[in-house]
Amino acid sequence: QLARIQTDSIVEMLRALYPKLHFEIAVAMSTTGDKILDTALSKIGEKSLFTKELENALERNEVDLVVHSLKDLPTSLPPGFTIGAVCKRENPLDAVVFHPKNCGKTLSLLPEKSVIGTSSLRRAAQLKKKFPQLEFRDIRGNLNTRLKKLDEKEDFSAIILAAAGLKRMGWENRIGQLLNPEDCLYAVGQGALAVEVRAKDQEILDMVSVLHDADTVLCCIAERAFMKRLEGGCSVPVAVSTMLKDGQLYLTGAVYSLDGSDSLKETMQTSVNYPQQNEDGPNDDVQHVGITAKNVPGQAQEAAENLGVELASLLLSKGAKHILSVARQLNDAR
Repeated sequence: QLARIQTDSIVEMLRALYPKLHFEIAVAMSTTGDKILDTALSKIGEKSLFTKELENALERNEVDLVVHSLKDLPTSLPPGFTIGAVCKRENPLDAVVFHPKNCGKTLSLLPEKSVIGTSSLRRAAQLKKKFPQLEFRDIRGNLNTRLKKLDEKEDFSAIILAAAGLKRMGWENRIGQLLNPEDCLYAVGQGALAVEVRAKDQEILDMVSVLHDADTVLCCIAERAFMKRLEGGCSVPVAVSTMLKDGQLYLTGAVYSLDGSDSLKETMQTSVNYPQQNEDGPNDDVQHVGITAKNVPGQAQEAAENLGVELASLLLSKGAKHILSVARQLNDAR
C-alpha cells in the first residue's frame, strides 16, 4: 500500500507537469524483500532486496520508471540504470508507535524489559545504548502488518518506524514520539523518494529530472557516498544526519556495534554554494553515487560526494572497519 501511495504521488506530480502525456501504473509487483518475511532483513544479505524484480522490468522496457524509497536503493546501481529524480524529502526521522495501552508514554517511561520491535540493526544498536532497560526484537512485514502485530497482540510495547512512511499513509496520529538525531541518527536516504530510469533513456531522464529537489539531492549524495565508502548495507549499523544551511552542508555519520556499546561518530561540513553552469557535452552522463542530476550544479554534487567519502575515511582511520566487520560477523552468526 505504501509503495502504491508513493508511486501515485510521483505520477500525480508528473501528470501536473506534463498534462499531454499518458501515465499508466502498469505493474505492481512484489520483490524478494516483500516475500521473505520470516527472516530479518539484515540476514537475507541481498543488497537489491526490494529492487531487482523492478529493474528487470525496466531493462525489458516493460516500464519506463520505477519509484523507490531511496533508502532501499544500493549505493551502486547495476550498469544501465540511474536515479533520475530524488524528490523533496519528507521528515527523515524515526518515529515510535506505541501499543494502545502505552499511549502518551515515551521510550524512557516504558516499564523495564518492555519489548520494542524493529527490523533495523541501526535503530536497535542506537536505542539499546540509550535505553539499556528495554529489549529489542525483530518485526517484519509491511507497515499495515507491523501495526496490526503491535495493536492486536501483547508481544510489543512499541515499534520503531520511519516517520515518512507513516505520514504518507496518513497515520501521522500514530506517532507517539519522534526520535531526534541525538537519540537516533537515521538511515541513508530515509524519507526521500527516488525515481529509477534507464541511464541512456535521455527523454525519460529529462522528463523526470524536473522532480529533483536540489537540497535533498545534495544531502543524499553525501549520505550515499558515506555509506558506499564504508561498504555498509542493511547488514551493519550505519547511520547519518544531514543539514543544509547558508550554502554549507553538514554531515554527521556514525557506525555502531550490534549492541551499541562500541561506536564512532563524527561531523564534517563543506560549502555547496556553487552556481549552475551550462554543463552540456561529455558530462551528460555523470552520476554521483547512482544519481544523475543535471539541474543541480555539478561542483556542488562533487563537493557533497567528497564530504561523504572524507567523513567515512575519517571514521575508518579511527577503527570503523573493525566495528563493522565484528557487527557483520555477529549478525551472520545470529
